[in-house]
Amino acid sequence: FLKNISTIMAVAGISLLLRSVRLTSKFTSSSDIPLEFIKKNVKLRGRLRRLTEDVLEIEHIPITLPIISSWRKEPCGVLLVKLAGVELTKSGKVWLQKELKPSQLLWFQLLGKENSVLFCYLLVNKGRFFNVNLNEDILRRGLGKTVLVKGLNHDSKMYWKIHKRLLKAELTALKKGEGLWKEEYEKKSYLEKFKDSWGEYWKKDSYFKKIGSDFNLKKESYYDKFRSTCEAWKDSSLILKFRELMSRIHFRRK
Repeated sequence: FLKNISTIMAVAGISLLLRSVRLTSKFTSSSDIPLEFIKKNVKLRGRLRRLTEDVLEIEHIPITLPIISSWRKEPCGVLLVKLAGVELTKSGKVWLQKELKPSQLLWFQLLGKENSVLFCYLLVNKGRFFNVNLNEDILRRGLGKTVLVKGLNHDSKMYWKIHKRLLKAELTALKKGEGLWKEEYEKKSYLEKFKDSWGEYWKKDSYFKKIGSDFNLKKESYYDKFRSTCEAWKDSSLILKFRELMSRIHFRRK
């Protein structure tokens, strides 16, 4: 019995060790990352090494355990990461270059994968206890548009949660007329002015007045028909009997 217990404990110890090795492994390419990590949307820590137009080259920083890290040599390599659910504008790409510093530490949450590229939520530290979600921050500034997150299961709760947050951030920029929405905002205000001036034209023009009066007559005749139908329905025998019953109940209560 004791032998069986020691065997079980040994197997459990080995499995825990293997799991810890897996968690503390340094990933140098997207193929190194277990599929389970992407499905569970695991957050990883990394250091920015290079930033191209819309791809971040991030060096993964694994969890360090003294026992394991002492005898293991870390491989070299970077992960190719894109902002999930965001299509950057030219201004957005310039802003991102200025915002992120070389060798900056950041967290990236795995959401999807396409070929060798990972689509992630990026979290940048802005203080001791404050992290900024870069994806949402870019959309709030009007420096990008929302797109579908590639590689993320459309039936998952995470998919709808992510897109809800991204659309909310984009809507904030749209309401304020930030970034790329500034021009759209101006177009909208122009259309409002055009609508008002068209309304004034409607009032002045005799042809439109005639159409409007005809429409009002049709509308009135429609309401007359509806009213007469309601009156007929009120006077029906079934309704009258029901009303009589209710009045008798009310009288008896008194």
